[in-house]
Amino acid sequence: MVCSPRPNGSTAAREPRRRTRPRRGRPGRGAPRSGRCCNGTTRCAGSMCCSPASRPPPARTAKMHRTGAQFRLTCGPQTVVVVESGGALRHYAVAERPILDGFDADDPIEGGRGQLLVPWPNRIGDGRYRWHGRELQLPVNEVEHANAIHGLLRWTSWQPVEQTDGRVVLTTTLWPQPGYPFHLVARAEYALDRQGLTVTLTARNVGDTPAPYGVGQHPYLAVGPGTVDDTLLTVPARTWLRTDDRGLPVATETVSGTSNDFGAPRPIGPQRLDTAFTDLRRTADGRAVVRLSEPSGAYGTDLWLGQGADFVQVYTGDTLAEPYRRRSVAVEPMSCGPDAFRRDPAQVRLEPGARHTLRWGLAPWRG
Repeated sequence: MVCSPRPNGSTAAREPRRRTRPRRGRPGRGAPRSGRCCNGTTRCAGSMCCSPASRPPPARTAKMHRTGAQFRLTCGPQTVVVVESGGALRHYAVAERPILDGFDADDPIEGGRGQLLVPWPNRIGDGRYRWHGRELQLPVNEVEHANAIHGLLRWTSWQPVEQTDGRVVLTTTLWPQPGYPFHLVARAEYALDRQGLTVTLTARNVGDTPAPYGVGQHPYLAVGPGTVDDTLLTVPARTWLRTDDRGLPVATETVSGTSNDFGAPRPIGPQRLDTAFTDLRRTADGRAVVRLSEPSGAYGTDLWLGQGADFVQVYTGDTLAEPYRRRSVAVEPMSCGPDAFRRDPAQVRLEPGARHTLRWGLAPWRG
């Protein structure tokens, strides 16, 4: 039972044409078939699936907002909003419960909130790297630490190429430019089903030379009223990246016996986190699951890391301005670690014609 097809590379079937008026003597002939789900392709039942009797309004709103077009997805009590600006994930809620600490359609996007991080996540020191014998200089946009941070597509227009009530696919092109003379086509798929939200990020190198490439996303998970201090955090990682005062890694160390060991759930407390974790423990289905839950453990959200997500950054928002400071926890799936263009160029090499996929998702739960 699904409200949107799982991200297996197939596209949703076209909905049957509907008649505007029933035929004479055959009442109800033009009505949608009972049991159809919100993508028109799969029969479903249950409280987390969509009711054809109360279909949601059109998914793309007409008003032009500061963050561009708004793509609204629904599945049962779940609602997701994705925006044109940067393809960012703006909103996710189950009924009245917020899953994300998002932003309004006309607000500026602060702190990377929900943004796609292409063609690198995290930081590149001085914005400078060497690639195939060339010295390249990226824009330095974390000025206080002299870093290039979070890629080049955060405010680019992402356009829809497929859309149903429970799924949207957006694409954009990263054109060759100073500091990044490579040509990529990027694709972001957001799909809701009764388990939650799945995000699939794909890029193809359409140029004729190898390109350095990494990807991530920057959702902030809501933790309820107050600050993050009482939130229970679980991170299934064996190692973490120790960094300098610019946020650049200097060593990979075990979490065992350190304050960064969240292998079992425990309160975050006053600890400040802006930390990359790796060597992730995975379940039988290949997923690593980061869990946030409220202090009693009665409910929470799992952020799972699937294909291509080998690192995760956890950020408690200590450097954000009020009212955002320590209000939520950013859990950032990443294909590579910080400063990867300089530290590990082999890890980020994308050959001409090759594709890279990162898949992650959110699964709200109640105990």
